Amino acid sequence: MDRTTWQPAVYAALKAARITQIGYVPDAGHAHLIEAAHADPEMAAIVLTTEEEGIALAAGAWLGGQRAALLMQSSGVGNCINMLSLPINCRMPFFTIVTMRGEWSEFNPWQVPMGSATEAVLKAAGVHVRRADHAEEVVELVAASARLAFDSCIPVAVLLSQRLIGAKVWVK
Repeated sequence: MDRTTWQPAVYAALKAARITQIGYVPDAGHAHLIEAAHADPEMAAIVLTTEEEGIALAAGAWLGGQRAALLMQSSGVGNCINMLSLPINCRMPFFTIVTMRGEWSEFNPWQVPMGSATEAVLKAAGVHVRRADHAEEVVELVAASARLAFDSCIPVAVLLSQRLIGAKVWVK
């Protein structure tokens, strides 16, 4: 299963989870999900200035009777640590899909520290973390993780490995 197969299926899983808002900071690893959200009249695609705004967006959506997901890169996880107390303390669901950097075939050394710490940082903050390394597992993992977040009212993150999404290439 390649990206052209699993990425549309992940978007379908988000729709099946009744997610109607997607907050994101632009990221090439999430390009398909972002484009699909913008093309879908039933989905509100909201560009954010920082990742922690996505946590507030998800809380507001939940309080308003809707469901939201946050799309971000592993480097943005560090921006969210304080704000993660909101869904944890208020016992609200929070669902995020994180594209990993600083792993396989990384060209940018500035991405390595947060990429190496992302899973541990999220777990230390009280987020339930799941990781997809193979295309065959992505869709089922996203669907099950969204159910866990919204049915149990807990924060859940799905990490998409850098090998899965493909190495970024620096073009001059």
